[in-house]
Amino acid sequence: MADPSIQTAALATPSSPVKARSVIAASGVEAWHVESPVVPLVALAFTFEGGAAQDPEGKSGAVQMLSWLLDEGAGPYGSDAFQERLAARAIELNFHARPDAIGGSFMMLVKHADEAIELLALALAEPRFDEAAVERARAQMLMRIRRQQNDPGVMASRRFFSEAYPGHPYGRPSGGTLESVASITRGDLVALHRRLISRARVKVAAVGAIGEAALQRALDAAFGRLSEGGPLAEVPPTRIAGLGRRVVVDLDVPQSVIRFGTHGVPWRDPDYFPACVLNHILGGGAFTSRLYQAVREKRGLAYSVDTALVSHRAASMTWGYTATKNERVGEALSVIGEEIARLTRDGPSDEELQKAKDYLTGSYALGFGTSTEIAGRLVQVAFEGLGIDYISRRNGLIAAVTQDDIRRATARTLGDGRLLVVAAGRPTEI
Repeated sequence: MADPSIQTAALATPSSPVKARSVIAASGVEAWHVESPVVPLVALAFTFEGGAAQDPEGKSGAVQMLSWLLDEGAGPYGSDAFQERLAARAIELNFHARPDAIGGSFMMLVKHADEAIELLALALAEPRFDEAAVERARAQMLMRIRRQQNDPGVMASRRFFSEAYPGHPYGRPSGGTLESVASITRGDLVALHRRLISRARVKVAAVGAIGEAALQRALDAAFGRLSEGGPLAEVPPTRIAGLGRRVVVDLDVPQSVIRFGTHGVPWRDPDYFPACVLNHILGGGAFTSRLYQAVREKRGLAYSVDTALVSHRAASMTWGYTATKNERVGEALSVIGEEIARLTRDGPSDEELQKAKDYLTGSYALGFGTSTEIAGRLVQVAFEGLGIDYISRRNGLIAAVTQDDIRRATARTLGDGRLLVVAAGRPTEI
């Protein structure tokens, strides 16, 4: 493990949290770069277009398995040898899979930069997919799926997305099923790697003690050897289905976990920021949100209730979470519905709107406390195509939201108030 003081060392976060500049290497790979000599480390975040939605038919979980295996041996190094080299130089390398992307994070001390970049390059370009590593990953995934079958939160989420996006890649469990994970072959992983880990479709952010010339060399070394990749499967645009339906996943637990959702606005849409403010008022504002006050504070129905905006490449939604005793599920859902109807009918007060905007703008810099956080946020913005100046523009866009904007976002998202609801448990009334 790296020194904790290095892991958490903060870059300066003024009112405009970071200012990035574009650096393009000879290979054509671009990185958004924030240089800071505060501590002698460099954090990279990188994302390749094409995630779990690219799982082959009948083989959900394949992209997640791929992400687990990229650092399980690469080039001349088997799994143990590769991990030992990472540990010996305090190099942190992690991979993840999301619906539309596969990516990772990487942190190194400047004094170990050459060896660290070599290991990253091997993991990306020459993963081994040794039989023992593949079977170990498969066993871990199967064990997790079996364990999750008794987890009401996981089961509610899985069923929610299968109901929301039936027959669509977003409706499949990204972690796979017992049957699909068992069917994944090494050949599937090799083919996915060839298609997805592409120099042409990578977004990179770099933060820390590295200058432009050194970063260009690192980009060429880490990503320049990658191929152009293969064609991605089409992920057709879709909207949430099943509004007005209530579905029960039968689990013998005393408390039901509830997922509920309706339409959303994608991040790239002009109405995203009004929807973001609206969501904060409805359920995203922790202790101050309308749902928190109505469901927990006034009635004691649940410990927490939250809502969030979900934005994928081909779909968006507003979705929420709560949990309550089986016998109080119906009451909790009635209260949620009443608050949505009241907000839709009357809108927020001017004071409520201003407080939401003040919180969303004032708290934004708190998400830029470490080099890893900054790199992660930058690469997400790059992946969404929002522009390198987005971080400096974002608070102004929030502050400009008006009551008219809120009314428009409300019509597009909350609409007629119908929700898709999934409860995992044994609710007596739903």
